[in-house]
Amino acid sequence: MAQRPAGYRGQGYSLRGEKDRFVLPPLFRKVFAELGDEGVLCVAKHHSYPCLTAFGPSRTDTFEDILDKEEENAVRRDLDFDRDLRSTQMWTFTEVPFDKSGRFILPARFCKVGGIGENICFLGGGQFLTMWDLDRLGQMGGGWQDQYELCLAEAEEAHAKAAGKAKRS
Repeated sequence: MAQRPAGYRGQGYSLRGEKDRFVLPPLFRKVFAELGDEGVLCVAKHHSYPCLTAFGPSRTDTFEDILDKEEENAVRRDLDFDRDLRSTQMWTFTEVPFDKSGRFILPARFCKVGGIGENICFLGGGQFLTMWDLDRLGQMGGGWQDQYELCLAEAEEAHAKAAGKAKRS
């Protein structure tokens, strides 16, 4: 039986915590481990959505193949394709370390360009994941509504858990 390729799937949510840290959900940490990318989150501005994208360093091994396919599709459709621009978009990322518990500090410049405030909603996208501020994801509407509802439910659980911790303190 062939092994299923590792891919980022599902959703997760993190509040900005103490020391300005977010937490990469266990479901995604598992994929990073499967890919041999444990401890490094490559973060970039998504090239078409108002969010961030993230992946493990091993994904860069496929960048030339992705560029070839995108160029081929553009030619077949008689569309312009700026390979240099697209390559720059793909390679403009920052490696953000995360610990075994998934804690990481998102650089302020990425919070700004990705619209990230006090939370991150993580959505699996196969070879990458997207990172959204929950309110921004809610504004997408259309085909994003189901993902928003799932993240909203996770956000409610996270806020209830945080409120419970605050009461015990």
